[in-house]
Amino acid sequence: MEVAAVAPGVQELLPVLRDRAQETEDRRRLSDETVKSLAATGFFRLLQPARFGGFEADPMTFLGCVRDIASACGSTGWVASVIGVHNWQMALFPDQAQQDVWGEDPGTLMSSSYAPTGKIQAVEGGYRVSGRWSFSSGCDHATWVLLGGIVPPGEDGAPADFRTFLLPAADYTIEDVWHTIGLRGTGSNDIVVADAFVPAYRSLSFADTARCYGPGQELNPAPLYRIPYGSIFPYSITTPIIGMATGAYDAHVSYMRERVRAAYAGVRAAEDPYSQVRVARAAADVDAAWTALAADLNELMTLVGAGQKLPMRLRLRVRRDQVRGTELAIQAVDRLFENSGGRSIYTTHPIQRYWRDAHAGRVHAINDPERALSMYGRGEFGLSVADAMI
Repeated sequence: MEVAAVAPGVQELLPVLRDRAQETEDRRRLSDETVKSLAATGFFRLLQPARFGGFEADPMTFLGCVRDIASACGSTGWVASVIGVHNWQMALFPDQAQQDVWGEDPGTLMSSSYAPTGKIQAVEGGYRVSGRWSFSSGCDHATWVLLGGIVPPGEDGAPADFRTFLLPAADYTIEDVWHTIGLRGTGSNDIVVADAFVPAYRSLSFADTARCYGPGQELNPAPLYRIPYGSIFPYSITTPIIGMATGAYDAHVSYMRERVRAAYAGVRAAEDPYSQVRVARAAADVDAAWTALAADLNELMTLVGAGQKLPMRLRLRVRRDQVRGTELAIQAVDRLFENSGGRSIYTTHPIQRYWRDAHAGRVHAINDPERALSMYGRGEFGLSVADAMI
């Protein structure tokens, strides 16, 4: 399979995912068949290192597929994005960790939960990890998990260290808690760990990834793996939301072409000039969100491909446009939902699911607009900015 075949394969799968969207929501997780179908397109290989059969593709290829998947089913797009981006981060881990995950099966998938809610203790040769982590999307389809945790300051004066820890399924249990109003099909359940030992090589410091470094770069030297974690991961959250807005737009336009507004003397909704203006505004918002993300990421890739240092102003702009992209997508979905009339609140109408899914994605911590916009403002005013997510 060639990387050029992935996007067309994803396109062929979209009608199936769209038809399966309500079933996915009712199940509260993706079906095994859906995950297998996505894998068969080569989607999960897009950001994976070539030495494990991956494509090391341009990240816009990956994100373009994510947007399309989410336009058919928000939950499927969300899981595909967060599961798929983990292959990028795994490429930064020491080689032994990569071998542990992909050595026998390059198709192995990982879920995650990065909020440092568990307890971490540094011990000889590694760490003891215990606690509960929430929102691990797609965890039922993964056999490894990436967990965020803070290593307390050492007695030798070493500062606290925020790290990612890699654990196999044997070291944790999944607790089914996912009863939500949006993204219901993502199966984002809790991960519970009871005093597991994690070897040092199965951990990665956010301090390193913030400076675009990871030990895995020695064997995975492609420019793809030299962009900031604080760029690629936030984009993997905003892109599905833009996809949901795209799906809502398509559903809305199709519906409004046939809708007759009984309350307005049988006027066709498509002929209502106010509806036309709302659709235009929604389309502009979705296009603006996607255009900014694509421009920023293309600039990042051009610079790393040329071996140039990434300017802080660009990295801050990436986060600025990421949170604004989410805001614009939500604004578009809201406008479309409000313009759809009373029947849009029926569970049989797809736009209400896009609306709920997009708002559920909006509350992800990476979509905190004030934090990201404040960082950008500080940079513009010449003040220092220190954050692992830039």
